[in-house]
Amino acid sequence: MLSQANRVTDPRDFRSVIRRGRRFATPHCIVHAVTNDRSSGVRFGFIVSKAVGNAVVRNRVRRRLRGAAAQILPNIPGHSDIVVRALAGSGQAEWTTLRAEIAEGIDRIVVKV
Repeated sequence: MLSQANRVTDPRDFRSVIRRGRRFATPHCIVHAVTNDRSSGVRFGFIVSKAVGNAVVRNRVRRRLRGAAAQILPNIPGHSDIVVRALAGSGQAEWTTLRAEIAEGIDRIVVKV
């Protein structure tokens, strides 16, 4: 999974990424990304609201998103903060679909170094 160094945990950082970052929408999630020279590498954060489903569904979606991010992490250059917001249909989406959508979003909006 993701180490502590690869996680966005501060609410101020979440707000900063959402407000200042670039955005790419897919059918099951929205990927926000911003370059952050203060961080030591790439950091991920996840937003899974009650619109996704009950607690069991939300936690399953969060685990899937974290697993997808852990696989994609070595391929992302530079220092970026990335926040993935799960949409209502993500609870029924397959893991491979979520991973492909996140990878596509990151490829499109993360600035290549």
